[in-house]
Amino acid sequence: MLGIVEKGMAAGMNVIRMNQRNCGGTEALAPTLYHSGLSIDIAAVAQHLIDDDKISRLALVGFSMGGNLVLKLAGEWGEGGPPQFRAVAAVCPAIDLAASSDTLHLRSNRLYEMYFMWKLRRTLRQKARLFPGKFDVSRLRGVKTMRDFDDKITAYYCGFEGAVDYYARAAAANVVDRISVPAFILHAANDPFIRILPETREKIHSNPNITFVETEDGGHCSFVADRDGYDGYWAENQVVEFLRKF
Repeated sequence: MLGIVEKGMAAGMNVIRMNQRNCGGTEALAPTLYHSGLSIDIAAVAQHLIDDDKISRLALVGFSMGGNLVLKLAGEWGEGGPPQFRAVAAVCPAIDLAASSDTLHLRSNRLYEMYFMWKLRRTLRQKARLFPGKFDVSRLRGVKTMRDFDDKITAYYCGFEGAVDYYARAAAANVVDRISVPAFILHAANDPFIRILPETREKIHSNPNITFVETEDGGHCSFVADRDGYDGYWAENQVVEFLRKF
């Protein structure tokens, strides 16, 4: 999940939720698959809002895969992003893709992986029905893990040489040190499958623009708290309070 937050003239915020390719009932709109490196899609939506809706201030917010995407775009923009771009926030971002994919395959995470694989297989078969001749579902044979899927499907149809190349090129870890706007990263130490490598942590801590918060609990995008004056969705509340400053 990811969102684009527009700060309007009033004190409130307007939130635009972006459905990634093949999400939210958009499977028939284009013969393409989504992947963790498509930061260009977010850039296109942001530029559309700037050009057509004349917004004056915007922030990018992403969760999990969306977190990788918004951080990747912020790093790619660096100091050359639109002047309206003021901040970025990511909750449990999958910024080290290879490490997180391999952790997903651990015995303790097999239920998660099986669920993801079920959804990915279903999506590919649906795309094949919608766009005859575009996708070969026989490539799913022998695919048992997320890395298998990314190697035989994602990389094959999205212009990468394989899973290793895909993970290396699509990870926000490559550019997180170049983020030049205020950034907020929220991560849980007990996230079952998202891993942030030591070298990536060093990049994060070395960038004065990034506020990095790591909690002991929270799992994967499951930060909840007592409803003490708000709805109890703690992560979302933290993101909103961070963005209010900018």
